[in-house]
Amino acid sequence: MRRGLDQLDDEALVAGLPATADAFVVLYRRYEAPILAYFRRRTSGPELAADLAGEVFARALENLRAGHAVSGPFSAWLFGIARHVLIDSYRRGRVSEEARRRLAWDRIALTDDELERIDRIGEDGAVRAALGALPQDQREAVLARIVEQQSYEDIARALECSELVIRKRVSRGLATLRARLRGELA
Repeated sequence: MRRGLDQLDDEALVAGLPATADAFVVLYRRYEAPILAYFRRRTSGPELAADLAGEVFARALENLRAGHAVSGPFSAWLFGIARHVLIDSYRRGRVSEEARRRLAWDRIALTDDELERIDRIGEDGAVRAALGALPQDQREAVLARIVEQQSYEDIARALECSELVIRKRVSRGLATLRARLRGELA
């Protein structure tokens, strides 16, 4: 049954959630690595990244089961939850486990191989170095648009400029990244 679901886009999977729990499994598998990478780049270790990711997916499932609408693309909605989970964990000084507890999801004990895999997800020295070399305005725009998958409108609002300016920053930043990663720029 999951094979056919793998072919569906995110919107169709979200729409199919009331009918089959397998739809959420497909969404989880589709976004597990990007969410882990998001947290791994922003936290001190793979265990913390995994705990935060678990809470994100638990909150997402709770919201979907409660019938809350997914505003915009599913990926942006999910990364919005991730951003809130990260901010909450900074404020509290710990990872919230409330949604996982309500769903009766146990904390998963990770093997050394799984911890290494999470570490590798968050590591790409060449990309990190190339991103770090971008001017701050381009770096912020590229990270917000590509990594966090925010809309141009949301980024423009947050950075208090026009969508056109954000589009130019992202375009220029990506062009510079491509050139650096190909070795065309020093």
